Amino acid sequence: MSSFDEMEAFERASLSSRAMAARPAPYLDGLNPAQREAVERLEGPVLMLAGAGTGKTRALTARIVHLLATGSARPNEILAVTFTNKAAREMKNRVAKMLGHDVEGMPWLGTFHAICVKLLRRHAELVGLKSNFTILDTDDQLRLLKQLISAANIDDKRWPARQLASIIDSWKNRAWTPDKVPAAEAGAYNHRGTELYDQYQTRLKELNAVDFGDLLLHMVTIFQSHVDVLEQYQRWFRYILVDEYQDTNVAQYLWLRLLAGAHKNICCVGDDDQSIYGWRGAEVGNILRFEKDFPGAHVVRLEQNYRSTPHILAAASGVIRGNQGRLGKELWTEADEGEKVRLIGHWDGEEEARWIGEEIESMQRGTRGMRSFGLNEIAILVRASHQMRAFEDRFLTIGLPYRVIGGPRFYERMEIRDAMAYFRVVVSPEDDLAFERIVNTPKRGLGDKAQQTIQVTARQNGVSLVEGARLAVEAGEIKGKGGAELRRLVDDLDRWGRMVGSPEVNHVELAEIILDESGYTAMWQNDKTPEAPGRLENLKELVKALEGFENLQGFLEHVSLIMDNEQAESEEKVSVMTLHAAKGLEFPAVFLPGWEDGLFPSQRSMDESGVKGLEEERRLAYVGITRAEELSTISFAGNRRVFGQWQSALPSRFIDELPEEHVEVLTPPGLYGGGYGAAAPTPARSGLEERVAQADGYNSPGWKRLQARSGQRGLSQPSESRNTVIDLDAVSAFTEGERVFHQKFGYGAVIGIEGDKLEIHFEKAGIKKVVARFVSASDDIPF
Repeated sequence: MSSFDEMEAFERASLSSRAMAARPAPYLDGLNPAQREAVERLEGPVLMLAGAGTGKTRALTARIVHLLATGSARPNEILAVTFTNKAAREMKNRVAKMLGHDVEGMPWLGTFHAICVKLLRRHAELVGLKSNFTILDTDDQLRLLKQLISAANIDDKRWPARQLASIIDSWKNRAWTPDKVPAAEAGAYNHRGTELYDQYQTRLKELNAVDFGDLLLHMVTIFQSHVDVLEQYQRWFRYILVDEYQDTNVAQYLWLRLLAGAHKNICCVGDDDQSIYGWRGAEVGNILRFEKDFPGAHVVRLEQNYRSTPHILAAASGVIRGNQGRLGKELWTEADEGEKVRLIGHWDGEEEARWIGEEIESMQRGTRGMRSFGLNEIAILVRASHQMRAFEDRFLTIGLPYRVIGGPRFYERMEIRDAMAYFRVVVSPEDDLAFERIVNTPKRGLGDKAQQTIQVTARQNGVSLVEGARLAVEAGEIKGKGGAELRRLVDDLDRWGRMVGSPEVNHVELAEIILDESGYTAMWQNDKTPEAPGRLENLKELVKALEGFENLQGFLEHVSLIMDNEQAESEEKVSVMTLHAAKGLEFPAVFLPGWEDGLFPSQRSMDESGVKGLEEERRLAYVGITRAEELSTISFAGNRRVFGQWQSALPSRFIDELPEEHVEVLTPPGLYGGGYGAAAPTPARSGLEERVAQADGYNSPGWKRLQARSGQRGLSQPSESRNTVIDLDAVSAFTEGERVFHQKFGYGAVIGIEGDKLEIHFEKAGIKKVVARFVSASDDIPF
């Protein structure tokens, strides 16, 4: 039986099912009025605008059950699309639970890719493929692109295959076949992008293969070119449901619009305020223009939140209101008022990690005047993965169990392992495993044969691989470019080894020299994939971690010991993850560190995407705050080390958007970054200021130590100064009343001096305490 005959048979068999009278519907019990409206409105386009924690999954699955229970559709006539296999499994399980029996014959409930694979295998010949086509993984895709790049005589170091793969993937996300790539994109990949894209697609067909982007692209092409095929599926998929619609890219959007074009029975569930994946092709505009795409669409707003307290919801709403491009909704809850969102500033990132570690231990003991929290109930959500290092080191030091969700732990990341391997070989040239890892990383033209030669030479002479490499080069057994590069590596390892312990170069500088001169840093600088900037930030964070140790050997021992200190999987652990990885999750207590301009919102996002990028960052802040059920703590640091240099940091502009009446400020004004945003002192808040100033009443051992230290020496110092005795009577280079300039705060006048700390009244930023070396006399500022 052909696929079309099969469809017709299903259609005929479904007629009697649709004639069934509606039965009692216990699955509707417990739904709030908005959820029930979204479930029962079956005909025509429906947008279920579901805020964070409003029970959208329950409403979506109840809608599927309602379609089945009322006889409106048979299981095979429902197309339900999700973004992850986990979400698809959860939806199927919930449907079965609501129905009271397993769901049979729901073949079209799954991810975009899973459903499109099924469809494409039925119609592969329409795009020049056979039904048994292969789906290439990322490694296969890169290998094929490298072959095409090499044949085109392109320097793959300057123009890496990963960059081309990223470009092609973005074009496929926008449903552009090679002949449809617009002229504005002609300059991509040194003006060779479209040419190589065309060659790549041709080669894929010759291999009877597709990549993941092709699964959607080919189906959109088939639907646009073969109306008869499209019409059959429009008749078969009588009802379409889409989860997380705000995360769809252009190709997914077109595919859905084509399928829903005839009957318009499409229900899209999503939240424009949680669209945070623009960097991987998601278009928030898809959900924003739903009513325009489907005239007469019925919009149901799910606004009753079942997750968070009123204070948390109000704080999140205050921030997200700053976005212009949104459909708008106001979350509310029947929950008790609970704790206000807490805001605290710290001197630097290490202080922040220490305080959070101590706070978590206190929360475990229940010494906060609130219930005790288990470690599984606590999460730390960071904007950038390199922020995790400070928390991982701190938690390992104090023995606090943790897990990293959505990625490897800091010292398990590929780029960190590579860098550590370089350090290991320099400290211990006999470390053959480390040498094997770095000998051809970055690429030095040393293939399997050359590396085998090194192994054989080392074994024959009973020496290490480093020495074996030296002997192989001297004997002329490895020639050409690979031989020259290997000789250089061996010489470099010798030179770096002599620098270990040298009084002229400290171990932090040596680490930077190794990563730079080996070409490893340059390898990631030249890599144009979206992951490269994050890897570079992680390498900078690794070098920063060395500052806390006397030498490379001590650091390597420290890492070896902590990585061996794995806790049992069954043990409760604090969850550490990025804000992007946290979407869809929830925790009773959430810490949101690093809320500083440049870090969050990300400077790169703002530079590359302007207002659009800033609005996506704001949505990310909204997602972060709404992950918390009971307690949300936002923190920022007045100083961070950037590119190896201390820099003052301004608190995030998002802090200014937090509504004051829903925020408890734990930072005394002007101290540890206090006095910013919602923490800014105002005449109307003298009572709050008074309570904050009496911070010893806040029952935190870490806070008390922080207060004690601040009383002894002004403010705590950056780590490079912590072992130095601060002379509070030292003569400052500045005088009271002197006009100065600060890179972040602008112009101001010195109004107080305490050792190397200056109290300055800035014209725009108000009164701040900063380290003297961060300011210049205004006369020295070039114009």
